[in-house]
Amino acid sequence: MTKIVMAIAAVCLSISLHAQDLPDTQIKDVNSGKKIPFNETIAKGRVTVVSFWATWCVPCKKEIKNISLQLPAWKKDVDFDYITVSIDEARAEGLVRTYAISQGWTFPYFIDANSDLKRSLSFQSVPYTMIIDKNGKVAFSHTGYEEGGEAEVIAKVKELVAAK
Repeated sequence: MTKIVMAIAAVCLSISLHAQDLPDTQIKDVNSGKKIPFNETIAKGRVTVVSFWATWCVPCKKEIKNISLQLPAWKKDVDFDYITVSIDEARAEGLVRTYAISQGWTFPYFIDANSDLKRSLSFQSVPYTMIIDKNGKVAFSHTGYEEGGEAEVIAKVKELVAAK
């Protein structure tokens, strides 16, 4: 019975999240040091994949590495944006920057040092991936990572980019 209640709650949360506008919660651009509302990091009229991660999260780093390795090929097929948001504490900002540089990230990366964005989006753990549609709405999200799971992400991106 408890599993059924939890499943229903998860579906309801997912439905409510997918219906909401993106929050204007402030996050920090790790490169510029400037704070920016999350909803302003998403370009209007474009599909955007957002990977939430942490420096201590091995599956997060594996997912982002696999996505970043495939990103050039994917971008030849479909035009979309990709960003990451670390949920590390403010004191780990240097670690976030160092890690991103060491991995050769060419996409934007941010930090949600106080977990304000994480709370406003109502997710509990990382890795957490969202796909934002052209209308600025959450069209897909999932928690966790399994090797090869990025194939589901790119399939959804292609579907959303093709939608009128």
